Amino acid sequence: MKHTLSLFMTLLAFWLLNSGHYSLLMLSLGFASIVFIVFIAHKMDVIDKESQPLYLSPNIFVYYAWLIKEIVLANFTVVKHIWLGNESISPALKKIRISQQTDMGKVIYANSITLTPGTVAIDLSEDEIIVHALLAKDIESLEAGDMDRRVTLLER
Repeated sequence: MKHTLSLFMTLLAFWLLNSGHYSLLMLSLGFASIVFIVFIAHKMDVIDKESQPLYLSPNIFVYYAWLIKEIVLANFTVVKHIWLGNESISPALKKIRISQQTDMGKVIYANSITLTPGTVAIDLSEDEIIVHALLAKDIESLEAGDMDRRVTLLER
């Protein structure tokens, strides 16, 4: 029930933020649409802890802030190495151990790696991920485990 309510509230907030129309007719049509979508999703049995990961909610915004900072810093690094030329680039491909237990945590970790400029998650298995990096130091940074630790904290 809490996942269904979470889906309803998320859709309601999304519709209200994007609609911009607050007349009684538009509000009632939006409300009816949301109720219909939640009803269909409930009948299809697709509302669960993966579609509405409520356990991520308390810490996700702190993680997003940290990830945005990392993305900005990595952008500067990539631009610097583009300016410096091919001699400054040291591509690397390596398997890195991961500590996430849930599929959601593994996917968040892999997507975070790919979102960070200069690194790409190529393959994800049960306990490791293959990463290609523009710079070998980016692989070393991932092996240090700061991002892994932060994603693991989201799972709790």
